[in-house]
Amino acid sequence: MVGPALESPPAPPRGWLRRLGAGLITGAADDDPGGIATYSQAGARFGYATLWSALLTLPPMIAIQTVCAHVGRVTGRGLAANMRQVYPKPLLLGLIGLLLLANIANLAADIGAMGEALRLLAGGPAPLYAFGFALLSLALEIWMPFPRYAPLLKLLTLSLFAYVLTALVAQVPWRSLAWQLWPRHAGHDYMVVVVAIFGTTISPYLFFWQASEEAEEEEAASDASPLLLAPEQAEAAFRRIRFDTGVGMVYSNVVAFFIMLTAAAVLHAHGVTDIRTSAQAAQALQPLAGRFASALFAAGIVGTGLLAVPVLAGSGAYAVAEAFGVSAGLGRKPGEARLFYLIIAGATALGTVLSFSPVDPVRLLFWSAVLNGVISVPLMVAIMRIAAHPGLMGPFAVRGALRRMGWLATAAMALPVLAMLL
Repeated sequence: MVGPALESPPAPPRGWLRRLGAGLITGAADDDPGGIATYSQAGARFGYATLWSALLTLPPMIAIQTVCAHVGRVTGRGLAANMRQVYPKPLLLGLIGLLLLANIANLAADIGAMGEALRLLAGGPAPLYAFGFALLSLALEIWMPFPRYAPLLKLLTLSLFAYVLTALVAQVPWRSLAWQLWPRHAGHDYMVVVVAIFGTTISPYLFFWQASEEAEEEEAASDASPLLLAPEQAEAAFRRIRFDTGVGMVYSNVVAFFIMLTAAAVLHAHGVTDIRTSAQAAQALQPLAGRFASALFAAGIVGTGLLAVPVLAGSGAYAVAEAFGVSAGLGRKPGEARLFYLIIAGATALGTVLSFSPVDPVRLLFWSAVLNGVISVPLMVAIMRIAAHPGLMGPFAVRGALRRMGWLATAAMALPVLAMLL
């Protein structure tokens, strides 16, 4: 629901911390335990030869997430709600089905990794810890009011500093590092790893989450309206989105860089090239880099998992509810958005059950990242068409440099997928 246009623009938020919100949370949630495992596998298997990907993915990541945020803030609706206006329903439901499939696989990997990480830190049964984390995340999403839940998610982003600290206490050859950043492989296995990195960095669930959170934050604020109804708010809103998204994506890729760097400097350098999960990466660090580095890595898995699980479940719920035109949002009570919360509960439950199954976690995780990379391309095409659609975006249709960067981001995502397939 949206209110009438305001007569004057709201006062800009004071302090840079208050300008951080959906973009920061989205960027930090990108480094979920599943992503940590993918980055660890890349660093352990190919050493420093994958570090360039953290640099190359940053500009397209900022561009496409900024476009998604623009769509949510301008229209007051999420991506699926806007796609529903212009795309055939079978196509929309097919894309959302692929999103849910990848999200549930990621949830399984994340919930299982959190249980294993706490076992490394405190001992005890990993499955029981995993079940407890899933229940905790579900309870917070369903029963904590959004104005109190959003700051908690923002606080959890600090857990990612654990990976920067891990690299600092590990033995990294800093002086020779600059000469080893660029790719030195061209085989099919290497390209599959690159697609997995791209897929876990530029992920579909991030597109849907940030757009929907922009719309939800606008709805929760008493002094804001969708820009189509309050165009005088546009300059301040777009300035905040650029800052928030830029900080969030830089943070995400810096952390990804340090995770691959730690795996390359410690694991690959000592002949450890087969990492199955993020928790195994933490365990492998202990004899090579010390107990402190291993504990930091494991603590980061728990912290970022608590951040990523609600984002993964929530993004799928936003997409499904918006596609069917029913009420959605963490700011609503369960009775007001039944399908939305049912999808959150169902996706979390399926992810939890799958985390206990005998399915190989590495295959599940790795190929979900590859799937993310493949389905990102058609989704980005759909998003760019929506963002430039005058009927949906009015005078705020994405044009100029941002539009060019968005299409370049789509091409950058398509290239490694084509290289892998060919």
